[in-house]
Amino acid sequence: MNSIDIQLLNNRLETLTLEEVLTECYTIFDGQLAFASSLGLEDQIITHSIATSSLSCRVFTLDTGRLFPETYELIDRTNARYKMKIEMFFPNYEAVEKMVYEKGANLFYDSIENRKLCCSVRKTQPLNRALQGLKAWITGLRREQSITRHDIRIVEWDEMHNLYKINPLINWSEADVKEYIRKNNIPFNTLHDKGFPSIGCQPCTRAIMAGEDIRAGRWWWENPDQKECGLHK
Repeated sequence: MNSIDIQLLNNRLETLTLEEVLTECYTIFDGQLAFASSLGLEDQIITHSIATSSLSCRVFTLDTGRLFPETYELIDRTNARYKMKIEMFFPNYEAVEKMVYEKGANLFYDSIENRKLCCSVRKTQPLNRALQGLKAWITGLRREQSITRHDIRIVEWDEMHNLYKINPLINWSEADVKEYIRKNNIPFNTLHDKGFPSIGCQPCTRAIMAGEDIRAGRWWWENPDQKECGLHK
């Protein structure tokens, strides 16, 4: 059960820099926290901040088995740049084999239920393993990203995973993100320069047109209010 006064904590954190938020949360949660990176621009900023600070914080990502080649290349560049090893969590192969056998390799196009099943097997279940033993996890969520994220706070109680969730970039604008990336020469996915502002699995991600919402290319065949994979609720 959560015992921290989240409202008071958020009021204090609202005035701090990214680095200060991470340091404060690292102390509050006794170092028992980890960063779940989706390797987007926001996530690369947090990885940079962790790697260039004195925080001994795990950084991990979920390898669904269907990522873009450019995403794997980014992992290698990031590890080399920061002299680190991003942990990679994979889905259970038996669950993937069963799902593909019963539903097909591209089941996610057939229905929302199938897409959520695929996300569960390839993302949610590996995340549950990655979060075991932690008091909190860090994400790169921003309010601007989606209508499903308008109400998030810097620190929340995550009922689904029974631990705290830290969202240090929630108030950052897209311009803030790009400026920080440029100023610190942070490695990023080359697909961002090809019209992909939000990048997930290759079959479920497309480039967007001018004027479209930044997450329009994710699960583009679904309504905007349904576009979450189950990692964040």
